[in-house]
Amino acid sequence: MTPLDFADHPAHIQAILQAALDQADPQTAVRRSLQKSDSQLHIGPHAVELGNGRLFIVSLGKAAVPMALAAVDVVGEAAVSGGGIITKHLPETPLPLPAYAGSHPVPDEPSVAATTAVLQSLPNLTEKDLVLCLISGGASALFTRPRLPLDDWQALNRALLASGCPIQAINTVRRQLDAVKGGGLARWLAPARVISLILSDVVGSDLAAIGSGPTVASPDKPAEALAVLRRYQVERFLETAVSQTITATLQNLAKTTHTQPANIIDNLIIGSIQQSAQAASAKAKSLGFQTRLLTTRLEGEAREVGRFASALAIDAPPQSATLLGGETTVTLHGDGIGGRNLETALSAAISLSGWPQRTITSFATDGDDGTSGVAGATITGQTVQDRQNALAHLDNNDSFTFFQQLDTAGQGPHLIKTGPTGTNVNDLIVILHYP
Repeated sequence: MTPLDFADHPAHIQAILQAALDQADPQTAVRRSLQKSDSQLHIGPHAVELGNGRLFIVSLGKAAVPMALAAVDVVGEAAVSGGGIITKHLPETPLPLPAYAGSHPVPDEPSVAATTAVLQSLPNLTEKDLVLCLISGGASALFTRPRLPLDDWQALNRALLASGCPIQAINTVRRQLDAVKGGGLARWLAPARVISLILSDVVGSDLAAIGSGPTVASPDKPAEALAVLRRYQVERFLETAVSQTITATLQNLAKTTHTQPANIIDNLIIGSIQQSAQAASAKAKSLGFQTRLLTTRLEGEAREVGRFASALAIDAPPQSATLLGGETTVTLHGDGIGGRNLETALSAAISLSGWPQRTITSFATDGDDGTSGVAGATITGQTVQDRQNALAHLDNNDSFTFFQQLDTAGQGPHLIKTGPTGTNVNDLIVILHYP
């Protein structure tokens, strides 16, 4: 085996990350699962006869545009009777469906208005109609019809994110307090046939958690949402009046019976971090690394995961690539600029300081890590020279500023700047140890 050179690690990391993104390409994922043959539309294992009723396409999430473009290209624009797209970043080019931009990770008025517009574009559906739903990460914030005043709904979403609450628990709360979540969209679409193609951004690909399950009937009860709020002490981040409104709303919902969707619904996962991590692992192997894909279910506090990643890097055999997929959380203690991947990377850099020939990369596949505007960071054993300064930035949740200062001073690059990637399948950690 030809020894690999540490100086080449930026090119190696770029190739590995690109392989992960290529595997999660939304258009490719849709085309793998959607084909048209004569008068039939094949959607995964399902075959639907076209012409018996109308076809609508609803595309929601950060990958909504490329997923919709692929679907319309397969079925033909003339075959689509309507629908809509809601995403975070709209292209300047025309789209085949009405398209709207909302906010993520906290919903805003345009998110609510976009949701209303798309729902109202689907009138008088019958059991002969088919609604093809294309769902990707970010749909929880972008597609929303809150049961709270918008200001309170935004405050709750910010509080949940600040509390360190994992995404599955966050979506337990969202499903109770948002009318289009937990099967709410499917109920709206009844009696039409509904098939969803889903790009998973949730560890373990729990259907009810992806986008808070707009087409997935949820067994959650309001009491479970209240339990999440108590467990993570979410009221710490809320004004008393807002907290009281949320509690009262959930208690009132407990007295209401939610009907299950009466229409036929199928939900199909077409892409996930597992597939992307496997592609990244294969690329690392082709570059000459001995590869280990340890898990695609990594969760936990970002700074703890960073320390864990550094321990793996220290003990990794030379010329090896160790990969982990999943999604961490950050409990806010400061007021800096950062994200879960940047915080993971900074924590790892502190623990790895002084260990040569090693790199750790923590990367958000959507290209948008927290409030930073970057996708993540790559660190080495030489990144942290002033431990106290690094710890101060970590404690202030200010990892972006730390890495930005190093890069500006010519001691990088550390920050990974991809811009929006058009996909979203969790996060990837890549650990490389050179001989």
